[in-house]
Amino acid sequence: MRTMIDDRIVVRGPLFRKLQVCGPLQQADEEIVAGIEASARPVPSGTDLIREGHRPDGMVVITEGFACRYKLRENGARQIIAYLVPGDVCDLDASVVSRMDHAVGTLSACRVARLAPENGRDLRRRPACGQALETAALIEGATLREWLVNIGRRSAVERLAHLFCELFVRLGAVGLTSESGYDLPITQIDLADTTGMTSVHVNRSLGELKRAGLIERRGKRLILRDLPRLMEVAEFRADYLHPMDLALA
Repeated sequence: MRTMIDDRIVVRGPLFRKLQVCGPLQQADEEIVAGIEASARPVPSGTDLIREGHRPDGMVVITEGFACRYKLRENGARQIIAYLVPGDVCDLDASVVSRMDHAVGTLSACRVARLAPENGRDLRRRPACGQALETAALIEGATLREWLVNIGRRSAVERLAHLFCELFVRLGAVGLTSESGYDLPITQIDLADTTGMTSVHVNRSLGELKRAGLIERRGKRLILRDLPRLMEVAEFRADYLHPMDLALA
């Protein structure tokens, strides 16, 4: 999406779309957000953007690809505790955190923008941007609570179904879905580390969803063959993602 500001074409990318959904931006904010997105650089899959125990050096913005927050046990077992998709910002409070209690890494090839702490503070001081970022942080907290329920109280099939419905809403809010589905550039091992299952169990559960006519994977693309039924299986209600749940309207 493009707009004209002072006779210049400004590309509205996923960060703009995410902030605009969370709270309408002022025209004066658009060029700043566009500059952040233009500064994004490619990062390979499997790269740590922030390491556990390190002091964060500013805000990180994902403009392409999938990244995640994760924790590692001493035996090397990984638990993914959040996905970061295009438009997502992490470490909003980088300036007040002495060290990270988790790591942030890329699950696929990504484009990533970094903001120094002082630039992040300046962005948050802008009224519209600050309100949008605060709303986004509240949504992230609600999402974490929903993931806790997912791991603790849903069956294997329900966990995957709920995750796929959530991603449809989140990616739809930044214009990255079609009626048939969305790109899901992550592995079955990633899904296993997200849902607390083995990769074998994930494979079996994906097969069950496919045989039920609900999903299909074509390479890195997830096809949602029957979203209403998938939502029913997951008991998915998108209210915790408000206002992004407008993607289902």
